[in-house]
Amino acid sequence: MARINEHYAKLPASYLFPEIGRRVRAYAAAHPEAKVIRLGIGDVTEPLAPAIVDAMHAAVDEMGKRETFRGYGPEQGYDFLVEAIRQNDYAARGVEIAADEIFVSDGSKCDSGNIQEIFSLAARIAVTDPVYPVYVDSNVMAGRTAAVGADGRYPGLTYLVGNEANGFQPEPPAEGVDVVYLCSPNNPTGTVATRAQLERWVAWAKQHDAIILFDAAYESYISDPALPRSIYEIPGARDCALELRSFSKRAGFTGVRCAFLVVPKTVTGVGADGARVSLNALWARRHTTKFNGASYVVQRGAAAAYSRAGLAQTTAQIAFYMENARLLREGLSAAGFTVFGGVHAPYIWLRTHGGATSWEFFDRLLTETQVVGTPGSGFGPAGEGYFRLSGFNSRANIEEAIQRIRRVFG
Repeated sequence: MARINEHYAKLPASYLFPEIGRRVRAYAAAHPEAKVIRLGIGDVTEPLAPAIVDAMHAAVDEMGKRETFRGYGPEQGYDFLVEAIRQNDYAARGVEIAADEIFVSDGSKCDSGNIQEIFSLAARIAVTDPVYPVYVDSNVMAGRTAAVGADGRYPGLTYLVGNEANGFQPEPPAEGVDVVYLCSPNNPTGTVATRAQLERWVAWAKQHDAIILFDAAYESYISDPALPRSIYEIPGARDCALELRSFSKRAGFTGVRCAFLVVPKTVTGVGADGARVSLNALWARRHTTKFNGASYVVQRGAAAAYSRAGLAQTTAQIAFYMENARLLREGLSAAGFTVFGGVHAPYIWLRTHGGATSWEFFDRLLTETQVVGTPGSGFGPAGEGYFRLSGFNSRANIEEAIQRIRRVFG
């Protein structure tokens, strides 16, 4: 008899975004004439930058010739991509990261779920609330929690509430935990941590011998040069933080898949015997055991995003999405909504209309305006009463969505 992992039964029947898709499909089937504008899932819409396409075409041509064909590549990533990451994402900002501290992967969603495997099941995990659901669900699957409580939270996790009073950037917990997931610029709220806030987090982590898992997937959307793009810009972070980065949003790779995780060799945990253990060594063992490396073609495309032409083209795409976010932010504010985010991230976080629950507002927005967003409650109990809209769409659809929402709610 094959016993299943019963911890999966603690999860909701459907992950947030498939449930959104189910409701939208049902509505579209009942109203085939409706033009639904999807501003829910954070999926890019602009085509890959020409420099990236050219590099991937050239790589495909290489794979089609015996003398330049490549089979298995290095699990941590090809040197040409690792070096481009080191120079452009870190050295350019005064941060020194070694080549063997970078692990190229097929996505930050995978990395953020997989990283918990190197920590003990007894590790105390903290998450912000609202939160990117994978941080919570992967730890539930692993068995670190009891069944979800009546308040929508899982006993065994420490929830750090982000709200309007703290600008959706909660402070470190008073009690010690072992591992905390942070995301800045934040998904879903679109807010960003200041240098002072990150300094407090690093100081707290060092004081409590804790690890920060810092998700910087949206760092390229930060427009203020005074705001940190990497937690390693904060002194001491190399001793207590791992950083997740993604090409999904900075280079339009949501359908191509490439990311990387930085694990400094100076970050350690504690073994059962009390000895300090390198997390870099643990992750290298896990990565090389369970992952065969991102494809050569994809990594050539990712490296091209750092070329002069690639940087210009992808920066223009980011500016396009951020202009969409600005239009949404200002249009919804003019319609009377209380709005957050949309300045250093492509997401708008807003209070629902008239005190509606997040799912009530989702259904009303869909049926009355044919616009799809994401219910805030899907990101945790503290997200109830809020709603996320994404700037990832065409300019015409963004403008049309604003007009529809203002006609109904304005």
